[in-house]
Amino acid sequence: MDYLGIDHVEFYVGDARQAAFVLCSAFGFRVHGHGGPETGLPDQRSLLLGQGDCRVLLTSGLRPDHPAVDYVARHGDGVAVVAFGTRDAGAAFAAAVAGGATPVEPPRTYEGPDASVRTATVSGFGDVVHRLVERHGSAGDFLPGAIVTASADTVPAPPDGPELLRTIDHAAVCLEAGTLEATTAFYRAAFGFDLIFEEYIEVGGQGMFSQVVQSPGGNATLTLIQPDLSRTPGQIDDFLAWHGGPGVQHLALSTDDIVEAVDALGGRGVGFAPTPASYYSSLGGRLGAVDLPVDRLRPRGILVDRDHWGQMYQIFARSMHVRRTYFWELIERHGARTFGTSNIPALYEAKERELAAVRATTKAGL
Repeated sequence: MDYLGIDHVEFYVGDARQAAFVLCSAFGFRVHGHGGPETGLPDQRSLLLGQGDCRVLLTSGLRPDHPAVDYVARHGDGVAVVAFGTRDAGAAFAAAVAGGATPVEPPRTYEGPDASVRTATVSGFGDVVHRLVERHGSAGDFLPGAIVTASADTVPAPPDGPELLRTIDHAAVCLEAGTLEATTAFYRAAFGFDLIFEEYIEVGGQGMFSQVVQSPGGNATLTLIQPDLSRTPGQIDDFLAWHGGPGVQHLALSTDDIVEAVDALGGRGVGFAPTPASYYSSLGGRLGAVDLPVDRLRPRGILVDRDHWGQMYQIFARSMHVRRTYFWELIERHGARTFGTSNIPALYEAKERELAAVRATTKAGL
């Protein structure tokens, strides 16, 4: 099946306007549209945010029986839908169901004067589902008739400056122990994804298994992670406990200038996981020459790695979630198509330094 990438992600949140304010004021998103009872969505309030080609839909339930209300009660705010763009939503739906996915919503079409959007939904992992999206006509019409253009007086104002974030590069998923192989097999059978990378990650006494699945064209990527129960419990175990089961741990947003993006977001209050200076002292010996000057990377804590095709620069933002589960990543690729062998452990070491104090406080009941 021909997937065109991650079309959008939908978060279920307790308060869509409050969540939009944070993403707009801190991360530079703009509100592009809204939906609710007045647009034929009687049980919810949704805001569509965008930046570059990233699309984020924030949905809050207005009635107790809306699925967003139940999701937030169990998991807190988080990713409930990862949508894949496709050339034929009906065929993708049929292929996914034939490959083992559970049908959630059959194909339906949203029609407008300038665009037509066909969607269908199937199961994914945990409580996260996949919406299959086929678009024709104006790219500005997200869901014609259901999500309409927002007026300037009803949405948060975006910060000054250029849009620095470009696409959703990948989603990272925390899975329960013993489910990684089956989940990878599911994405291969239901969506035709390929297993492109796997690694065992050690962070101190912790261990985790990681496999990366990707659509054949390389446009949609999921990093799947499960804890090693034979090692010391750590951050993946924390996520599963605090989130209440498997889910999206983070989304990586691509940028053409990670240094500028870190400075801009940091100036708006976004914190980033720290990296010790010793990481950079051995950088040249591990990777050779790198494209970005180390003296620009070191003070910001930006990590660098390479694969067979090029280099990548990555950093984790500190979690702004009340449960300290979900967070964002920034990534700048210089030709790299997959992931390097040293950045993933280094990224999780950085996140471990952030979460260690949180874990100690949680265990103490404070």
